[in-house]
Amino acid sequence: MAQTTTGEESGGLIGSHHGQVSAGDIAVGVIIGRTSEFFDFFVYAIASVIVFPKLVFPMHDPFVGTLYSFAIFALAFVARPFGTVLFMAVDRAYGRGAKLTAALFLLGTSTVAIAFLPSYGEIGAASIWLLSLARIGQGLALGGTWDGLPSLLALNAPENRRGFYAMIPQLGAPIGLIVASALFAFFVANLSADDFFAWGWRYPFFVAFAINVVALFARLRIVVTPEFSRLFESKDLQPTRIRDTVKKEGRNVVIGAFAPLVSFALFHMVTVFPLSWVFLFTNEGPERFLMIEAVSAVFGVAAIVASGPLADRIGRRALLGGSAVAIAIFSGFAPQLLDAGAVGETLFMVLGFILLGLSFGQSSGVVASSFSRQYRYTGSAITSDLAWMFGAGFAPLAALLLAGNFGLIAAGAYLLSGAVCSLLALWIAGQRKLLNR
Repeated sequence: MAQTTTGEESGGLIGSHHGQVSAGDIAVGVIIGRTSEFFDFFVYAIASVIVFPKLVFPMHDPFVGTLYSFAIFALAFVARPFGTVLFMAVDRAYGRGAKLTAALFLLGTSTVAIAFLPSYGEIGAASIWLLSLARIGQGLALGGTWDGLPSLLALNAPENRRGFYAMIPQLGAPIGLIVASALFAFFVANLSADDFFAWGWRYPFFVAFAINVVALFARLRIVVTPEFSRLFESKDLQPTRIRDTVKKEGRNVVIGAFAPLVSFALFHMVTVFPLSWVFLFTNEGPERFLMIEAVSAVFGVAAIVASGPLADRIGRRALLGGSAVAIAIFSGFAPQLLDAGAVGETLFMVLGFILLGLSFGQSSGVVASSFSRQYRYTGSAITSDLAWMFGAGFAPLAALLLAGNFGLIAAGAYLLSGAVCSLLALWIAGQRKLLNR
């Protein structure tokens, strides 16, 4: 690989003017894409706690309404693998640019449709079905937004800085949360309850649509350039049939889905679940806790950045294993802090985001390098879908259902089960040499 493809800085967003592609160019595309996707994700997640139970499920008490809202929230994670199958076919037939355009158009359309959602009081049960349909649309679209840039970034990373480059795609999660939480906190704090539920909650969805449009053009400027196309081809980052990929790389897919499972479970345990608990079982307004989330996510950003040099020093598998053990310990006492007032909530969130950053920072590339060249592009996409579905999709629903019926210690037990699964997967991977150091 020429030196210009790994570390040389280019003069603009892409290196098309000089025929060069740098790791910095790829990193810009990765961060733009992931931040836009996670902003969409958190806008919906926050609304599923503070808006949809009242708007769509007013016939139920707030606890049951939130459980139903979380059930609809999970639909996107179930639909996501089907989106990957659909859009990989588009990729093979029409190219990566067409796939990305279609997927982000569907994502933007589904997101802005939620902004126009009528309440249950206006159209009855049709409101539930429309929300479910839009959520499924979001899930299908997210399956198609895989552009291969994270894998390309990892493959172009210098040998001694693979951990550093692996953490870059993960920065989009806390950045998206910070923006989404601050935006909702602003509207909740500055509008009356009537105005917020009538129209204020809809604005973040319009913002999400606008960000998707900007992200689409920014990513297309990178992905469809001749220089990037040649680089994708040189690294064999081309779509393959799902059936063939699973047949040849099924073991790597399964290990890749379960090795970071605790990271994805913790992801929702410090974002969606605590907001629902505080909103339902305390007398606090959501705006204060949303700001606690936003500030705590800054610690998450720092921890994700720190995970890079740590992984380069001690190895990714050791970092993921150590993080899983730390999260297991955290699960034994930390959820109870949510019942300890403002100080306890803040401590829970800060500690949780630090642990999340250290583990989540290295979760995306956990086995990508173990895929054979031919199946690396599609295998990484499938692995990501399954990790999100099994690790995160039902986490808010399961944690709230357990905590509401058996107390916060039960939510901790749920998180502990994720840590056990991750440690088991990492051990199997080590025995079978399926993970790089």
